[in-house]
Amino acid sequence: MHFPNLNPVLVQIGPFAIRWYALAYVATILLGWRYAAGLVKNARLWAYRAPPATGEQIDDLILWLTLGVIVGGRLGHVIFYTPSMIWTNPVEILETWKGGMSFHGGAIGVLVAGFAFARTKNINPLSLGDVIVAAEPIGGFLVRIANFVNGELWGRPTTVPWGMVFPDAGPEPRHPSQLYEAALEGIVMFLLLRWATHNRKWLNRPGVIMGLFLAGYGLIRISLENVREPDSYMPHFPLGLTMGMMLSAPMVVAGAVLIWRGLRQPLPAPLPATAQAEAAHEPS
Repeated sequence: MHFPNLNPVLVQIGPFAIRWYALAYVATILLGWRYAAGLVKNARLWAYRAPPATGEQIDDLILWLTLGVIVGGRLGHVIFYTPSMIWTNPVEILETWKGGMSFHGGAIGVLVAGFAFARTKNINPLSLGDVIVAAEPIGGFLVRIANFVNGELWGRPTTVPWGMVFPDAGPEPRHPSQLYEAALEGIVMFLLLRWATHNRKWLNRPGVIMGLFLAGYGLIRISLENVREPDSYMPHFPLGLTMGMMLSAPMVVAGAVLIWRGLRQPLPAPLPATAQAEAAHEPS
């Protein structure tokens, strides 16, 4: 299969270009914002604890998280993948329109921003984190689709029937690993977390949803690194490890700890029906 003729630019007006990659981030923020706001307003999900924030506080939180994603994602790419940029061309660090964002850096940025917001508003950071990560797979899907449109972050050479020849990756068919990631990091993770929030009602157990996300994403990323082509400028690590694997392994450990901690703690007494309704409009 040959890579379809996809234009990464949606609209070009003189020097100004609107790219699908940028739109993926914008859509992620907007859709994630509305999904998170819907979670805290859904009283049926909060039978034992009040939601950690009001819809209005989620509105305020979005600006913090947007900055966390952009700053963390860019600095993560520089520190983890292209540290030479710091001393060879530091101005390029600010040139985010040229691409180069790290998921792990963005995750750290969101963690810092969310924790700072929680401290400022006197909110349980684990419960707030549960709400935030429940919406993250929306971005996981959209950004990976944008990676595919850009024809970047392709997979390793393969002989599978759906192997794809990418324009800048040589003549060999390769795994369309961007689509694997969109399916697993996006659709599968969303369904898993949706089951946990709406079926198991684990938003009442602070940290469990965040633990599921961390462990789930970590395991998915580690497995897909076996079919994803490492960046050409990265060194060869021992035992076939990649930077993505090494950054994801601590996520699995941290996620397992959060799940174990959250599930072993007893639930408080159920909230009265009236309190559940009010909980959707008042911070805990």
